[in-house]
Amino acid sequence: MTPMSDSLPDWSPQAVVFDCDGTLMDTERHWQDARNRAFREFGLLPPPGFAERAKGVHYLDCGRLMAAETNKPDLAADLTAALLTHFLSLVAEDPLTMPGAGELVRLLSGRLPLAVASNCPLEVVEESLDRAGLRRHFRHVVVPTVMPGEPLTAERPGNGVPRQVVRPKPCPDVYAEAARLCGVPPEAALAVEDSLTGVESARRAGLRVLGVGRVPHDGDTGHADAWTPALNSPEVLTWVRERLPAARPATGRARDGNGPA
Repeated sequence: MTPMSDSLPDWSPQAVVFDCDGTLMDTERHWQDARNRAFREFGLLPPPGFAERAKGVHYLDCGRLMAAETNKPDLAADLTAALLTHFLSLVAEDPLTMPGAGELVRLLSGRLPLAVASNCPLEVVEESLDRAGLRRHFRHVVVPTVMPGEPLTAERPGNGVPRQVVRPKPCPDVYAEAARLCGVPPEAALAVEDSLTGVESARRAGLRVLGVGRVPHDGDTGHADAWTPALNSPEVLTWVRERLPAARPATGRARDGNGPA
């Protein structure tokens, strides 16, 4: 582990909340491929540096960004729909985990509550984790209930019951809700993230953050507490074994997103 401060190695979390895309699942490349396919579908070229700017962004915002940066604002809805269609097709064909994701999740499983906080649609997260054999290790999956640009007073379709407001990253809601469902205060939970958008979300929610993957080009880690190149790096695995209690017997998990165990 490459420490960004000395606080993480000397600290023991009471829950761990993982991002999904690019952290647990190797789907960031699927989003990149899906963006490129959507651009080509409408005869457009990706603007320089667009992949980095789009990383971790909710797909609805990404579709609007694709339209804005190609000066085609009237295509925002069509680009968004094409983006999601291509992504779902790619995930179904090739659901791969990130290096070390399975090893770390299985090592943590039973030691303390685990959750996933993602900007992706619930069905995408659930299907990806199920196909990778990881879903059973997580008590909760939290995704936004209010989409970008949607009124915060939105109601559930058909019954008029107000929804719990969970806004997408970089808002803090998904991480704050995941910590709450795990039964711990945010400051007692660790977020594991690969994007600056996700790091910002977790930090705003009050969680400590372990960044994973390639450090951004400019070296800005978004105030992550620590950064590691892969989830199965020796430093990370040793830290888990030394700082966290031994695994407890499984007590079951929730199948529904944003709900109790």
